[in-house]
Amino acid sequence: MTQMAKALLVDDRRENLMALEAILQGLPVQAVAVESGEAALKQLLVDDFAVILLDAQMPDMDGFETAGHIKRRERTRHVPIIFLTAADRDAQLALRGYQVGAVDYLTKPFDPWVLRAKVSVFVELWVKTRQLAAQSDLVRERDAQWRVLTDAVDEATALLRTDDPDARDHAVELLEQARWGTPT
Repeated sequence: MTQMAKALLVDDRRENLMALEAILQGLPVQAVAVESGEAALKQLLVDDFAVILLDAQMPDMDGFETAGHIKRRERTRHVPIIFLTAADRDAQLALRGYQVGAVDYLTKPFDPWVLRAKVSVFVELWVKTRQLAAQSDLVRERDAQWRVLTDAVDEATALLRTDDPDARDHAVELLEQARWGTPT
């Protein structure tokens, strides 16, 4: 069963979170809204996210500090962060956002269709990464099965080349066990 991608929405203002949820509606992503940096860090301990939409300016722990904590954790350092802020286009704030690991920095008001497109790209990348990981696991499993079969064939071949009268029966038994995946 495929897990649905999640987007973590972090803003200290409930009305902004509701607006973000509305913007993302209809996308193949589950929005998880929290109202502080601390709550975001706690949520990241529980769930995996395709993308984080993070308000830059919040009381207590601001978005920059929150992003710094996110990027220091092994489990979350690769989650893309898009900063959202009501601050005017201060180049220093944008630079600070990129320095702490943001992939983008949008100032309000922003075009909701642009944000939807950006989130869609990260959701698609998240899904593709999960698919590649599953395929990689399958390949490793098949490789292990192949090694077991190859070892059984090698052992059976060695047995068949001996003068032992019971070797043929033992070789057949080894091959059958390998074929059906039963332990040798």
